[in-house]
Amino acid sequence: MAAPSCNALGLWVRGSGQCLGSRFILACQPFCSSAAASGTLNAQRLAEKLRSQKQEQKTKKQPVPTNPVQRRVQELVRFTQQLQRVHPNVLAKALSRGIVHQDQDLVVINKPYGLPVHGGPGVQLCISDVLPILAKMLRGHKAEPLHLCHRLDKETTGVMVLAWEKEMAHQVQELFRTRQVVKKYWAIAVRVPVPSAGVVDIPIVEKEVQGPQQHYKVAVTQYQVLSSTLSSALLELQPITGIKHQLRVHLSFGLDCPILGDHKYSDWNKLAPQKLSVGTLKKLGLKQAKARHIPLHLHARQLVLPALGSRKEELNLVCKPPRYFLCSLRRLDLRMPSQDQSGDNEAGRLRAQ
Repeated sequence: MAAPSCNALGLWVRGSGQCLGSRFILACQPFCSSAAASGTLNAQRLAEKLRSQKQEQKTKKQPVPTNPVQRRVQELVRFTQQLQRVHPNVLAKALSRGIVHQDQDLVVINKPYGLPVHGGPGVQLCISDVLPILAKMLRGHKAEPLHLCHRLDKETTGVMVLAWEKEMAHQVQELFRTRQVVKKYWAIAVRVPVPSAGVVDIPIVEKEVQGPQQHYKVAVTQYQVLSSTLSSALLELQPITGIKHQLRVHLSFGLDCPILGDHKYSDWNKLAPQKLSVGTLKKLGLKQAKARHIPLHLHARQLVLPALGSRKEELNLVCKPPRYFLCSLRRLDLRMPSQDQSGDNEAGRLRAQ
């Protein structure tokens, strides 16, 4: 009688000294065919059960919040998740609807919340992926891809500049690098900075390196309070330098006024959902347990580009804040600057809803 055949079954097991520092190694052990068949059957049943449970969770309807703010937060979470799953053509079409300026050299869009500019781990779709499609939508099928001139963080909304030619993109990038571009952001801050206007000049450790010395970078931010209550403020921020997360770090650790929805820099010692006061939560209509869903309220409102290329005068680019930003302003009793007529009209429309 022939001996039963044996197969090799790969198993993840904890590593040892033989694994050269890796935590796991792939080990192969002989299994007789009968045992392998039984194990495969059990594994198949388990996989089917897990898939079934996951599908039930997807199809299970979540209760619709009665509170309008909670409902808006739920909509925003769902919207940002959908942005990562839509077809690139759909995303390009959405970006085209957010164009605030277009000429023979540049295309300027109003970047949505939750959309990364570049790819990376866990990123399924980003702005750079759809630039060839967006170019064809604007100039036809023979159009060359648009080029990024700068970047915004995934959670930041607002003015974003693209260029038709690579050389023009390099020129705009040089303007940013040499600090010739005026950049103004709006942010809703938890608490009110004192004084109401000033300059934060605090170096930032962009990346800690091994050794006794740390690598600091000069970081300078001008700020001004546009509107305030006892517990919150609308700020205009003008970064003089361009260090990663500079505005968030300066507001939180320099002024002790973190940006609403900044769950990364609101606490010195831990990474946790932002802790809000009872009064702020009441105004927003939220419980602390739901605070983790509050989006970052940081908006790149304005860029002023100096004369460049065929343009003989400076270009003033302005994007109105997203709807959730305006809703939070209204809820927190913060007023838009009177000169921003488009923002006032939008806020007034939201009040009427």
